[in-house]
Amino acid sequence: MISHIPTVTRQHAPATRHGAVRWCCLLLLCSAYLQGGLDKAFDFPAAVAEMRHFGMTPAGPLALLTIVGELGASVLVLAGIQRWAGALYLGLFTLMANLVANRFWELAGTARTMSENGFFEHLGLAGAFLLVAWLDLQERRQV
Repeated sequence: MISHIPTVTRQHAPATRHGAVRWCCLLLLCSAYLQGGLDKAFDFPAAVAEMRHFGMTPAGPLALLTIVGELGASVLVLAGIQRWAGALYLGLFTLMANLVANRFWELAGTARTMSENGFFEHLGLAGAFLLVAWLDLQERRQV
């Protein structure tokens, strides 16, 4: 006797597509952190120099912590393992890094405009991560 093999029916297809689209959206959201973490990992001296540029000390350990944080939290978000924690970390990391790197209020002219644009873009990115964390916690409460 042949066992019944479940097939994807019309009823199941939207859920499958929904999961794939959701994961692709999360990948887009994490892409800057994956790229940044990998760039820093493959060129650690440049990562240390970046920390020094922003006046962060001790530069080496902070560069390492940044790499682990960016990559580790992105993996949590993408894998759905404690997604809320990874998203919360990346949201708070983005807020803090934004205050260090985009101090537009100290600049003038075109540099101010560019930094101000970057500052508010990063606020939006942080908000998106905080929303992901909140939604993940809401879903966990419903289960």
